[in-house]
Amino acid sequence: MDKVLITGADGFIGSHLTESLVREGYSVRAFVMYNSFNSWGWLDHVSTEIRENIEIFVGDIRDPRGVNEAMRGCDAVLHLAALIAIPYSYHSPDTYIDTNVKGTLNVLQSARELGVKRVIHTSTSEVYGTARFVPITEEHPLQGQSPYSASKIGADQLAYSFYSSFDLPVVIARPFNTYGPRQSARAVIPTVITQIVNGIKEIKLGATTPTRDFSYVQDTVDAFTATLRSDKGLGEVVNFGSNFEISIADVVALIAEQMNEKVNITSDFERLRPPNSEVERLWADNSKAKELLGWSPKYAGRDGLARGLQETINWFTQPENLQRYKSDIYNL
Repeated sequence: MDKVLITGADGFIGSHLTESLVREGYSVRAFVMYNSFNSWGWLDHVSTEIRENIEIFVGDIRDPRGVNEAMRGCDAVLHLAALIAIPYSYHSPDTYIDTNVKGTLNVLQSARELGVKRVIHTSTSEVYGTARFVPITEEHPLQGQSPYSASKIGADQLAYSFYSSFDLPVVIARPFNTYGPRQSARAVIPTVITQIVNGIKEIKLGATTPTRDFSYVQDTVDAFTATLRSDKGLGEVVNFGSNFEISIADVVALIAEQMNEKVNITSDFERLRPPNSEVERLWADNSKAKELLGWSPKYAGRDGLARGLQETINWFTQPENLQRYKSDIYNL
């Protein structure tokens, strides 16, 4: 697996994964979204040493010819390109089908045609919906409670169908809630941190009773890397999670404590999901990843979450990073 293509390399997790694989000695082709600003997303802000060792391919995951061209000569593809914001999926569901379903089909078709040796397709814990049992194993039923999660269920099933129908060497990676430096301010942890940094004491959030299983971004990157290196897992779904459950309210309290601030939470109607769409509980069973891939999180449990949050706070509180965020508005 000498040469790898990373789709969505310009995004939050994708940029961290790109950096990590370059440091590991892989030849990396980074698929970034075309735009008129010639921006490579977060790859614009990596070190010169890393950037000089990345081959950039500018395109659109929805374009099959561009995807095929990007994949030529690659041994493996890590497919992370997707629309992921749940609130925006209520607004523009068509775009999620085009990007997440059709985009995934483009990746699978090209990988099959070009004989790629390993395809790692990125799923999401949102496909499980509100937990029917915990911790959530890979056998948990799938519940599309938002257009976003429905689109990812469709993409996951397409990926599996190419394995079962055409023997395409696909692994379906299913990260739970990843957080860390560079994450969008639409996510809860950056939302809280950026509001506190800007002196806001009344933190505006949506629902605070739901629970989540948060994974620090380096753990998620390490899980992807372990999947890339392994010869196991073909046709399998594998959870990437910390196996630690915590409520949104408790996460806010932990962040405020680490930032030495006292805050109150205000429920903002604009940030609430429709009642039947809210995923009330997520808690990962990560035993399959441990057994199959030899991976386990380094930022596990409450102590691990606290360490990851501190690293995230340190990054967001640097002025050059904070100024990239419009923390005074609600981010879809």
